[in-house]
Amino acid sequence: MTRQIIATGDAPSSVLYSQGVRVGSTIHVSGMVGVDPKTGELAGASIQEQTRQALRNCESILVAGGCSLDDVALVTVLLAHPADFAGMNEAYAAVFHDDPPARAVARLGPELPGILVSIMMTAHVDD
Repeated sequence: MTRQIIATGDAPSSVLYSQGVRVGSTIHVSGMVGVDPKTGELAGASIQEQTRQALRNCESILVAGGCSLDDVALVTVLLAHPADFAGMNEAYAAVFHDDPPARAVARLGPELPGILVSIMMTAHVDD
């Protein structure tokens, strides 16, 4: 199968990873943090603000790949501080309120200054 790289200016990027990769009908979105791509700054200091922005960043990549949040099958959330679980859930539930995808939550390994959350997704689209 052909691997298609997905890139958009509407989400943070790096030379170290692809924002998204489509293989067949599956789109893999790299871990996105709560950085606003327009400013290059964190969207805020709270877990809710960073979760909302990380989800917007993931959504931008999905749209660039030809799908939407409705196509997401699996979300992996990495938290810098397990105590932020309730706050993350608050922001997450506003996006995935009906028929949410499968999800895993774990602790973010590296300590990244100011980063509270990283979110990655897998979506499936019909060809």
